[in-house]
Amino acid sequence: MTIFEHLLRPFLLAVICFLVFNFYTVVHKTKLTFQGAAYLIFCNDKTWPKQPDPKSFFPNNDDKGKVEKKTIIFVRHGESTWNDTFNKGPHRSASKFVIGFIPGLIKACTYEFYLLLAGKVDSWFYDSPLSLLGLEQVGTLSSYLKQNPNDITQDPQEKLMLQILRKDPSAPESVLVSSSLRRAISTVAASFQDRLLRNPSENIMILPSLQEISRNPDTLSITPHKTNVSPSWVDASYDKVDFKTIFQRQVDMNLHLGNKPIDTNGYKRMKEFCHVAFGNIDEEYIIVGGHSIWFRSFFKEFLPRDSFHVGKKKKVVNCGAVSFSLLKTYDNGEEKFMIEEDSIRVVYGGFK
Repeated sequence: MTIFEHLLRPFLLAVICFLVFNFYTVVHKTKLTFQGAAYLIFCNDKTWPKQPDPKSFFPNNDDKGKVEKKTIIFVRHGESTWNDTFNKGPHRSASKFVIGFIPGLIKACTYEFYLLLAGKVDSWFYDSPLSLLGLEQVGTLSSYLKQNPNDITQDPQEKLMLQILRKDPSAPESVLVSSSLRRAISTVAASFQDRLLRNPSENIMILPSLQEISRNPDTLSITPHKTNVSPSWVDASYDKVDFKTIFQRQVDMNLHLGNKPIDTNGYKRMKEFCHVAFGNIDEEYIIVGGHSIWFRSFFKEFLPRDSFHVGKKKKVVNCGAVSFSLLKTYDNGEEKFMIEEDSIRVVYGGFK
């Protein structure tokens, strides 16, 4: 019998013991695996019927009384562990990504196995958290928001958006909302940490309609419905933000339903967000922590069809912030929405 064979049995026995001891985690991860497989095979999240031109519901006339307006500020999450493994990103060359892909994938799978054995309800792939680079990007955005808006820009609209993001005393009232996925929640919590510390009664409202548009497992929420989100192992290693306290005290999970239904699609969720923005949120200014494909799809669907705005084709950069006016009217009793193209402002980062 070889040394390998001598060591294999106790190793397997130890693994089995760890799995039995962490039975809840094993069951939860198994459920996620089956959910992920089902979404991958059956979900049509990125497919929906072609919609009419939103401009057709907003004729050029002076009857402004029939049109309501909200100002939305999209804030994309920082880089995630999924991005780190599967996307090249702007921080590395194509050759470096290709050479490092297999070692990176092995590292990710090894860490996933370790998290399972350790009994942590955490994952590199499912509901992928911010990576170390993602935390750096979030820190840069947070530092940017600490600057005086008067020192950053002379554009009155951009200055106003910065004041709203900071929640300056002179700024109009605003609300923080986020996707239910951890990387978005962590981005909002860290980027607006100073704001949240100055306003301990303010919460980040979790909206299931903001869940990313994709069939990939990183778009599935690992947090059970109406349960407090937990910091990832990456978040826990970051000593500049007390994620645990913010998640426990200032994240409102009451609307969190666990996961998007398998028979849904991105357009339904975008329309639902619009409905909530106008029907359930009193504040005129809504700061949205979310995702690149969701944001790009929103620009595609709610900008006029003859618009050539870059947001229809390009993604908001990691931790980028973009503001715009969202209009609402009615057509035969049905809500209709449109982005006012001239109102779009890059507050930070932009598109790539």
